[in-house]
Amino acid sequence: MFDKILIANRGEIALRVLRACKELGIASVAVHSTADEDAMHVRLADESVCIGPPAARDSYLNVPALLAACEITGADAVHPGYGFLSENARFAEILAEHDIHFIGPKPAHIRLMGDKIEARRTAERLGMPVVPGSDGGLSSDREAISLAHALGFPVLVKAAAGGGGRGMKVAYEPDELIATLATARAEAKAAFGDDALYLEKYLAHPRHVEIQVLGDGHGRAIHLGERDCSLQRRYQKIWEEGRCPALNDAARNAIGETVAKAMRELEYLGVGTVEFLYEDGKFYFIEMNTRIQVEHPVTEMITDIDLVLEQIRVAAGGDFEFSQRDVKFNGHAIECRINAENPVSFRPSPGKIVHYHPPGGLGVRVDSAVYHGYSIPPYYDSLVGKLIVHGKTRGECLMRLKRALDEFVIDGIETTLPLFRALVREKDVIDGDFHIHWLEGFLAGGGMNG
Repeated sequence: MFDKILIANRGEIALRVLRACKELGIASVAVHSTADEDAMHVRLADESVCIGPPAARDSYLNVPALLAACEITGADAVHPGYGFLSENARFAEILAEHDIHFIGPKPAHIRLMGDKIEARRTAERLGMPVVPGSDGGLSSDREAISLAHALGFPVLVKAAAGGGGRGMKVAYEPDELIATLATARAEAKAAFGDDALYLEKYLAHPRHVEIQVLGDGHGRAIHLGERDCSLQRRYQKIWEEGRCPALNDAARNAIGETVAKAMRELEYLGVGTVEFLYEDGKFYFIEMNTRIQVEHPVTEMITDIDLVLEQIRVAAGGDFEFSQRDVKFNGHAIECRINAENPVSFRPSPGKIVHYHPPGGLGVRVDSAVYHGYSIPPYYDSLVGKLIVHGKTRGECLMRLKRALDEFVIDGIETTLPLFRALVREKDVIDGDFHIHWLEGFLAGGGMNG
């Protein structure tokens, strides 16, 4: 096992990793920018190191500063959390060159799944179903036009190096396609430094269903069930739940075993999430995230398995102490991502929290690094915290979530709490009858105005 872990992140995920370190008896090192010197993970870690000014490129993305922090503190492993450098294969390689362990997948797998075209080809080779589309990157606009006509409009233009909805555009008619390609190409170049694009058939009303996996890097891998992440705004998840309301046991077991088999063949190491669109009883692979997910607590609540602890254990060369047969699913869980944003316009709302009262009670968990008097800095992601609720049934979970949301107090800044209070009372949400475009329609139709 590791002696000391440097947590190369901030906010709630840094605090989440720190807690796992404490439970494992591993010393922790918090790194922080000058904007985060009062952060909770900095206060609670065994050691802390300032790695630069507020801008992420000068601090949390500053590889030399992170290496120096490892050297100063004697950390023998780095946990990247999510975002920042968590899916940067070169960072993992640099750490290895300095005899520091990267708590994550093998660099080759990070690189493979980070290239959406290669990820698609690999998924198909490993027996996972994919969305009909281009076999590789688009070589020209003419090729894109020809393929789009063969697939049938609408089509989805996607960045090969993309993620989080950036470089992803829909063309509904042939006349739109050239302009859509140009816009997506420019956005992909700006966001990822790579303007390669590919094309997929656009699915009208799919759900977003993802499978949580865990592998030991030597050919042993299991799945830990699915999460439904269909409530999204601009391809950003805001509400995640497990299990998926639209699946029966036969469908979920079949896709879970398909993914686990693929991960065994890949000899995948650590935790990861394989994401699918699901429509008309069929799954279509879209991407794999080679890191811990924001929504991992949903799986923890229904399996009682600590994913971060297992992630650390297998990265250290250990084994997970359960088989696929040992994984049992208990009840239902829902996570709401609470952001420091206006709940109607979604404008960021940084500032000082003057009152903070998280909800409690049976089956209620809050993952957050904020506290009374804490100031949300304007430099980073707007996530304030995650409210995760568990119940014996989805109905009980929704009732508990409604109560917890009404209990939650965050004053001094605007948050998306009012949005969730509205959603939990919506009939379609209560019935589990929604898809990845549902929330956009709800917002466009004035759902937040009653």
